[in-house]
Amino acid sequence: MTLRRVLMVSLGGTITMTPGAGAGLVSTLNAADLVRSVPGIERVAELETLSPMGVASASLAVDDLIGVAHLLDERLAADIDGAVVIQGTDSIEETAFLFDLLVRSDKPVVVTGAMRGATSPGADGPANLLSATIVAASPEAAGLGTLVVLNDQVHAARFVHKMHTALPSAFASPLAGPIGLVAEGRAAFHLRLSKTAQIVLQKDAAGPGQAAEPRRAADAPVALLRIALGDDGRLLKALPGLGFRGLVIEGMGAGHVPAALAPMVGELVPAMPVLLSSRVAAGPSFTRTYGYPGSEIDLLGRGALSAGALGGLKARILLMLLLRSGLDRPALAAAIRARS
Repeated sequence: MTLRRVLMVSLGGTITMTPGAGAGLVSTLNAADLVRSVPGIERVAELETLSPMGVASASLAVDDLIGVAHLLDERLAADIDGAVVIQGTDSIEETAFLFDLLVRSDKPVVVTGAMRGATSPGADGPANLLSATIVAASPEAAGLGTLVVLNDQVHAARFVHKMHTALPSAFASPLAGPIGLVAEGRAAFHLRLSKTAQIVLQKDAAGPGQAAEPRRAADAPVALLRIALGDDGRLLKALPGLGFRGLVIEGMGAGHVPAALAPMVGELVPAMPVLLSSRVAAGPSFTRTYGYPGSEIDLLGRGALSAGALGGLKARILLMLLLRSGLDRPALAAAIRARS
């Protein structure tokens, strides 16, 4: 039987880390090293490895991730049947959603990592990498968008969240649950989702004979503000002078802020799009239930936009990419509704 071809792209993270010369773990392993640590993975797929970087996932840059998304599209359009992106778990829920929004190919794209370093007792990296490869090589994974595979569970990028700082079972999808499972050497899918509508980024003009380049993420910085009890709004007041082009508010409950902050939100709307999400782990921000000052009806009436079921982290990625796509305000609002 001819094996399917899977591209392994390592960006770094705990899965690549071993004890360094000083205190703590540091990234030392590349994609080829990781593949060699997994017995039997060569029987799952024909593997090609790339290691464009080796950093902790908190230090991944949005522009670099956009570059990885373009790389994936190029290779998936050619001779690769599926791809696995290996990275740290700290930002997987954000990077996977970015790939979900940008990668055009219907071929499987899987993001994985590890909660324990490569030399730790019970290291989970090899098992996660094997399961991710099984999913990436599975024809049934096509058309589902970007997937996240850890602890033998398959999650959709738009739903997955990191729920624990230490356990191998750290990832969950509170809104919908995992959509599949890896068991007995194969991937089984419980649900099939429609693929997220892709975003086409606006590009800088190119000179003669040059390819246009996507605009830098710095061109569309988006603030993320979590609202807490007693918040006096001083951060909201400061935002216009800090160069942000958009704001995501993680409101209390179903998307609420203290009454005194509601006028401040309204004053920001002409300067930048404001998305309203919830700081709660699961569930949509409401649009038409509560009508008191600072409620969702009040804030949406002042021009804020609903982030739907997206939490703040994913809503920020969505707004950042949409701002880079060059849409006007009405088209941007429609694009948010279509993806949340």
